[in-house]
Amino acid sequence: MTDDLDLSATSVFLDFDGTISLGDTGVHLLNRLAGDSWHEVEALYRSGEIGSRECLARQWALLPTHDEDRLRAVCAEIPIDDHFEPLVDALLDAGAEVSILSDGFGFMASDVGESMGIPVRTATVDWATGTLAFPDADDSCPCARCGTCKQAPLRDAAGRGRTTVFVGDSTSDQLAAPLADVLFATDQLARWCDLNNVAYHPFLSLGEVAVALGLLD
Repeated sequence: MTDDLDLSATSVFLDFDGTISLGDTGVHLLNRLAGDSWHEVEALYRSGEIGSRECLARQWALLPTHDEDRLRAVCAEIPIDDHFEPLVDALLDAGAEVSILSDGFGFMASDVGESMGIPVRTATVDWATGTLAFPDADDSCPCARCGTCKQAPLRDAAGRGRTTVFVGDSTSDQLAAPLADVLFATDQLARWCDLNNVAYHPFLSLGEVAVALGLLD
């Protein structure tokens, strides 16, 4: 399907929650530790009244942000796709650039990326103060409301002459998805693509992405 790509000239961008992880770690944290009040904030985000940066900041404030051990333990209840490590290893062996783009609370995505030696763009947590920061926001972006801008790294890679591949599943991926030369979409993102005539390859697991890229039989 896409196995004719020159992976040595390709940059692959992976969403984290619901793509690398088998569920949304942020939603799981909020369901477990924040009661029901987070749903009101989420509804504002889904309707477009607020951006993801404000949504994340307000939802983070509902959590026990000084209890790092508890937050990490709850997040760890969400498993990682078994095909994630083989996919990344195969991409790196083929010479591709691989990175994680996560518009979430960030700490789990950062840990997973570090374990594989790949860069991660996401929010950061100062555990001493419980403060959530957004080092990869981009106020120069036409949107300028995301916690982590997923468009900027795709534009940068394209500007360097690289083929871009994006893999995602959710609302936070909608702005970046149409920029990708090759798009893999599932769940909410796939439904959005159908409604907006954005071409994509459907997937249910990262193993299917690996097969489509010619990395697995």
